[in-house]
Formats: sequence, structure tokens, C-alpha cells
Amino acid sequence: MAIIKPFKGIRPPKNLVEQVASRPYDVLNSEEARKEAEGNEKSLYHIIRPEIDFPVGTDEHAPEVYLKAAENFNKFLQKGWLVEDPKECYYVYAQTMNGKTQFGLVVGAYVPDYLNGVIKKHELTRRDKEEDRMKHVRVNNANIEPVFFAYPDNPELDKIVAKYAATDPEYDFIAPLDGFRHTFWVIDNDEDIQQITRLFAKIPALYIADGHHRSAAAALVGAEKAKQNPNHRGDEEYNYFMAVCFPANQLTIIDYNRVVKDLNGLTPAEFLARISSDFIVEDKGEEIYKPNALHNFSLYLDGRWYSLTAKPGTYDDSDPIGVLDVTISSNLILNKILGIKDLRSDKRIDFVGGIRGLGELKKRVDSGEMKMALALYPVTMKQLMDIADTGNIMPPKTTWFEPKLRSGLVIHKLE
Repeated sequence: MAIIKPFKGIRPPKNLVEQVASRPYDVLNSEEARKEAEGNEKSLYHIIRPEIDFPVGTDEHAPEVYLKAAENFNKFLQKGWLVEDPKECYYVYAQTMNGKTQFGLVVGAYVPDYLNGVIKKHELTRRDKEEDRMKHVRVNNANIEPVFFAYPDNPELDKIVAKYAATDPEYDFIAPLDGFRHTFWVIDNDEDIQQITRLFAKIPALYIADGHHRSAAAALVGAEKAKQNPNHRGDEEYNYFMAVCFPANQLTIIDYNRVVKDLNGLTPAEFLARISSDFIVEDKGEEIYKPNALHNFSLYLDGRWYSLTAKPGTYDDSDPIGVLDVTISSNLILNKILGIKDLRSDKRIDFVGGIRGLGELKKRVDSGEMKMALALYPVTMKQLMDIADTGNIMPPKTTWFEPKLRSGLVIHKLE
């Protein structure tokens, strides 16, 4: 069962939230962060992308860059751009995209729950990326950015959240660039806090939706601190890390598509003939074609769109991994025909989040940069949870969650 706790959030004053809040560190590069933070000394990028305070080309993993993050964090606290709440609270964080709103609870998630599998993963992590975030957590002694969890639907938690959502929010703004709305409430009522903690204690598992590396780093640093403390009790703040937990039925996973540089020596006609052994191939012409169901794919090649429908017998609906369209396309097209065996390392393939639209696939092929594009029907939350429950791992680049959590609305200190 899931153990959570409230915490004394460190947050920007209402009038500064739009200056402080930023996109997550891993959705943009140093150059983009530098541009977005230009002229804004209060931008969280100075803490999560501190290389922007050094000359262009500075190694973002240099020791002095991590130290700058901590220096800037302390500066934000000293100047009152970030202020600690007087008591331990939970928080409601709502995001609105395309008229649809999802409501999350910001909580302290329990480090041992991550280590013992109550907090479930569906992706592999890379040690270098874990170590980068571990250094960031260590030097700041804080979780500066939240991770994104899902939990099984719970009507009683929905009622508590709805009660707060009916009141005036602490923060309410439209983010630049993407135009998504971010709304935030503070839960400081003791009865509600206790009830939320009790309700989570009945939830058998939490699921990492987005932020596998941040989750791993936060949990590993917490475990490190426990080991280093000779008087460790188990209730210290470092035993918890910051997560925003959303009910699974409110979340949207969007498509995560593929573009490939060549046809492995085949002509377009030969390639289409090869895939027709495993797929029903239909020429859809020059108008963009979007996959309409599981096991239906969209192929863009030589200025034309094709519908590909996997033939019965080419996949296993009883296998939580084998049933995934990312597995079907990897096995039957990318590996079998194009010789792309490792999605993580092969330089002939790239990945495009569905938020950019299928027009982005067409653009990259028409430009000559890529030879063909493959669009997939999105994974469902049920598939993700089934895979995590069975201890399986999804293939790389399977899920894309949108909207992304805004960083800087609240921070969790480890002491």
C-alpha cells in the first residue's frame, strides 16, 4: 500500500509564479533554456539548467555547474523569490490542455515504496542520467522538480480534490509557448490532510507515468542519506520525494512516432512489398492519415500515406508486451525489414512526440532528412498499468504524456 506524507512546500509568491515557473529540465536543451530565461533572473532555469549562467559551450555536468544550481537556489530563498510554507501541506495541481483538465495531488512519495515496487516502473533508466539528477538532488538537498505518477481511480480522493478546485486558486496562469493552463491550490486543512494520507494507504500501487530518471535519482539519494545517518529512524524528510499523482482515468498518453533515414537498401516498391506479408497495406493518397485503432499504423513514404493493419497471428494479445504496437512495429518493420535492432542507440532512427502532429513527420521526410515515417496509435493507461503490474518493461520511446508538469510551482526540501 502507498505511503505518502504532506510537506512544507517551498513556493514562489503569487505575483512571481509566472516569472519563476519553467518547463522541465529534460524537454529543452541549454540553448533553449538560455533563450527562455533571457532577461529573467527569477527563472527556475537558473537552478535546473544552471549552465546558462556560464559561457556558451560550458559542460552542463561540470562540478561548478552543479554548485551554481545550489548557489542560485539559496539566492532565490534569500531574495524571497521562493518561500517555505509554515506547515506541512498537500497541494492540488491542475493542468488544462485543449479544453480537458487533469487534477493531480502533490505529495511526498515514500522512498522504500520505490525500492520495494509499490511505486511501479514501466521504463528502463540509464545510469548516466540517474547520476546527473542524483548530483542535482544532493547539491540542492531538495527535489527541485516533481515526478509524474498515476494512481487507480478513487472517488473519495476525487471529492476532496473537487472541493478545493471549487475555491479560488493560489496560482492560475497560461504558460507561454504551449498555451496550457496551470492552476494550483494549497490543502492545509488537517482533516483533509489526514484523510488523503489514509486513502492513499489503501491504494496498492502508484505508477510512474513520466520522470523515471528523476524518480530513481530521488529515491537513491534518499536511500543514501538513510545509510549515512547512524541515527536513522525512517520518518526523516529525506525518506520522501515530491510527486504529482493523477487518477489514471484523467491522463492522456499521446502517440510517439518514428522517422527513419533509409530503407536498408530497398526501393519504396520493394519495401511496400515486404511489409505486405505481415500487414494489410492501403494507399491513402496525399492527405495525412492518422492511425484509427490499436494495430493500425500510418506510413508516410514517397509523398504518400498508407494505412498498415497488422494481420492476425503477427502479434499476441495475451502478452502485455507483444500486444503493444511499438513491439509489433519494432519486430516486423524496424528490425525484420530495416535492420534497426536497438532503438536506444541506432542513429538511423529518430522519434517525434505526437504533440508535434503528423505534419512534422511529413515535413522531415519531404525535406530529405528522413526516408519514411511511421505513426503509431497511442498506448492506453490500462496497457501501461498492466505492464507495470506484471513486472515487465515497455520498449523504448513508447509513451508521451502531455501536458508536461510545470517546474517551480513547489519544491520539496530533504531536511
